[in-house]
Amino acid sequence: MRISQVARAVGTTTRTIRYYEEIGLLPHSEDREHGAHRVYTEADVERLREVLQLKELLGVSLEELKTLVEAEDARAELRAEWQSGDADEARRQAILDEALGHIERQLGLLRARRAAIEELESELVARRRRVQRRLRELA
Repeated sequence: MRISQVARAVGTTTRTIRYYEEIGLLPHSEDREHGAHRVYTEADVERLREVLQLKELLGVSLEELKTLVEAEDARAELRAEWQSGDADEARRQAILDEALGHIERQLGLLRARRAAIEELESELVARRRRVQRRLRELA
């Protein structure tokens, strides 16, 4: 697929796709010549869908999104190494420790986002109470 087709398929712009490539959220195509059109695979399209879904669902900044995606990529590499069966027991322990660190980073970001949402909710609930109280005072 070409970039315009990908943009239509996932509901974004070609500019967004190029920018996401530039900042590392999407992989660059290393095998294309300068100025040549990039051809996107179904895997590229799926990754873009996942990145856009995470951004929309969590409302995170691009930097936070990049941290989440990088951690997921690192875990995928560790998973592949684990599944290859080539790692000895010490390396398998290290793989699990690294994976745990990546998961902890992801959880930290999610928990911070949830705390911010809960704080906003508390503020809105307090505002609603004040407005309801004023309505009762007027009645």
